[in-house]
Amino acid sequence: MDVILIPGFWLDASSWQRVTPVLAETGHRLHPVTLPGLESADAGRSGIGLAEHIAAVVGLVDELEGPVVLVGHSGGGSIAHGVVDARPERIAKVVYVDAGPPADGDVINAELPVVGDEVPLPDWSEFMAEDLVDLDDELRAEFRARAIPEPVGVARDAIVLTDARRYDVPIAIIACEFPSAMLREAVAAGQPWVSELARVRDVEYVDLPTGHWPQFTKPVQLGQAIASVLPNS
Repeated sequence: MDVILIPGFWLDASSWQRVTPVLAETGHRLHPVTLPGLESADAGRSGIGLAEHIAAVVGLVDELEGPVVLVGHSGGGSIAHGVVDARPERIAKVVYVDAGPPADGDVINAELPVVGDEVPLPDWSEFMAEDLVDLDDELRAEFRARAIPEPVGVARDAIVLTDARRYDVPIAIIACEFPSAMLREAVAAGQPWVSELARVRDVEYVDLPTGHWPQFTKPVQLGQAIASVLPNS
């Protein structure tokens, strides 16, 4: 089966490079993606929004034959959910890595500081302590060296969802900075921020305690966690 790996903000396809060796052992075909505007620090980002990122992954799905698994990290989870809404009949499963499905009209993050038409990687002091667990000085330096500014529209555009069949697509959530028990409790309590998650009919949880970037802090364990929830065929 084809598995599309969608990175979160400031990252390109190479951010999965320590995860893919583990996933390759599953026999699935892996497709790490670099989204529009993330090709390089010098790439043009004007006019690129969330819809363009979703469309880029939809285009890849349309090029492939048979069922597809989507893996989305952080903001990449919102892109994955947009793809499910566009092609629910093609998606066998979605794996959200420290992410979850957004509701119609949600934005990924409208509070990130903007410079022109892009969102550079902020100073580490702008992040929560939970985000940075296990991200030591060496990993922070590596992350910052490879970070590419995010198109501002991707962070601030509202997602548009129209097809209720998205709720029939099974999902798995790999919970990192906050335990899955917190998500379950929020769903049970009817919290608004998990309203979309609550409507998905088949949800699997896997706990991988670390910070928000497990592809850096625990890449082997992340690969194992993703592999554990992939369909067998």
